Amino acid sequence: MIAGYTMDWRVITEYLPVLLYGVVLTLRLSVMAIIVAIVVGVFAGLCRISRNPIISFLATAYVEFLRGIPLLVFLMFIYFGVGSFVNLDVQVASVFGLGVFAGAFVAEIVRAGIESIPKGQMEAARSSGMSYLQAMRFIILPQALRRILPPLAGQFIALIKDSSLVSVISGKDLTLQARNVIIATFRSFEVWLFTAALYFIMTFALSQLSHALERKFKIEH
Repeated sequence: MIAGYTMDWRVITEYLPVLLYGVVLTLRLSVMAIIVAIVVGVFAGLCRISRNPIISFLATAYVEFLRGIPLLVFLMFIYFGVGSFVNLDVQVASVFGLGVFAGAFVAEIVRAGIESIPKGQMEAARSSGMSYLQAMRFIILPQALRRILPPLAGQFIALIKDSSLVSVISGKDLTLQARNVIIATFRSFEVWLFTAALYFIMTFALSQLSHALERKFKIEH
């Protein structure tokens, strides 16, 4: 008993399938959002270093704008704002919102990784007859990948945690399932503590995976 509150952990065993289903929903949502973030982030990162001033400006505006606003505001804008003109499913809005928002941070990571490669690498590749895209694909990006992997993994871990915000727009994830359990049982302490543990397990597992990949790339290098 804590300050008059009697804990009852039986609620966890009773609603464990519901909470584990929430884990599956969160992982599925996060994976789809990560795919969107990678596609958008790599494209925006390459546009940021483009020699075309208009393309570079637009990419920079996208990155700076989304990095300067809260994720919750952006999700609300996508679902309720854009949703006023386009019929958006809540899951589509959740994936799109998370992916595009995280893509702005991925773009900066990609840009920094590419610019950390000595310019002589690109010049040597171009002088050997490669096109710009070929030099990027075969010379620059493979080297940049080793450098951007740690911050990229950190961004994906943050995305898994940030996915809890989609519950505000009724997006189906672990947080929404936990809220439903609390409404049914009034056991806030037990449910939120167990939910926090589940989020920790997911992010810790991803962190260990990123460390393993980082060591593998170092050995191959």
